[in-house]
Amino acid sequence: MITFSIELNEELAHALAQFVKRVGFTEMRSNAVDDCEAYLMREAIERVRIGLANAGFSPR
Repeated sequence: MITFSIELNEELAHALAQFVKRVGFTEMRSNAVDDCEAYLMREAIERVRIGLANAGFSPR
């Protein structure tokens, strides 16, 4: 496992939280070489979303 941290101001954290909420599998698939990579992207983005939510950035 790889663990990393980033520093974002509130505006950036909110914008990133909105992005990970809104981005769909279609966009991921169109940027992936195959379905397997798209599913990996989706899992990685979900983990970012959880990290943002744990930091208090969970847009509805």
